[in-house]
Amino acid sequence: MSAADFSFTSIDGAPLPLKDFAGRPILLVNVASACGFTPQYAGLQELHEKMGPKGLVVLGVPSNDFGAQEPGGEGEIKRFCETRFGVNFPMTAKQTVIGGKAHPLYRWIAEQLGEGAAPKWNFHKYLIGKDGALIDAWPSRVAPMSKEIVGAVETALAAK
Repeated sequence: MSAADFSFTSIDGAPLPLKDFAGRPILLVNVASACGFTPQYAGLQELHEKMGPKGLVVLGVPSNDFGAQEPGGEGEIKRFCETRFGVNFPMTAKQTVIGGKAHPLYRWIAEQLGEGAAPKWNFHKYLIGKDGALIDAWPSRVAPMSKEIVGAVETALAAK
């Protein structure tokens, strides 16, 4: 099993199967509009603009799991992200990302890396390789344009 075996619904309500991104690394990030880390949307968009043309997929997963910091519906979330941060990378419909009711991909990640690897807060990041395998994870405080993330993305993009 790999990340490519999972599917989301997009923020616009369309199917969003991860197999559509096969052969491309994915930076999976659970996001929220009313969090102290919300300004990281700017860094995610910058990463998308710089690395998207090279093959990276930044995938935002809105979640209300932490501090009820994503209370709105999909239309509200999409408008907020577009108008405040110019976000145009793919985003899913709102999801649960922790616990037994978490989206199946997040449950798979917890199985692969252990429960301790489940998101602890908004803007937790996972890098998934071109082959759908998990490569790395970073907590909320690690910025999208940090050396650690950019370096790991560049390595993932260069992988065969």
